[in-house]
Amino acid sequence: MAIDTRGETAGKPGKPSGEKKAKRTSPALFYRQVVAELHKVIWPRRKDLITYTSVVLGFVVIMVAIVAGLDFLLTKGVLAVFGGS
Repeated sequence: MAIDTRGETAGKPGKPSGEKKAKRTSPALFYRQVVAELHKVIWPRRKDLITYTSVVLGFVVIMVAIVAGLDFLLTKGVLAVFGGS
């Protein structure tokens, strides 16, 4: 056994120090904990939800337009350089 500077043993052989026994959980306990956490959630109002959804959809439409435009321009550029029908 190892001895630390205070003269105490660092740990018993076969037992890692700091390791805790795992608790057993049941599905019912898990469900109760999930429900308790969902009660803590601050749910958005309908107006906020519509606003957030509109912002996300608008952003997605803009990004799709940018990617489609770049794809179109790069396709035209590659066909101009390498030829194509």
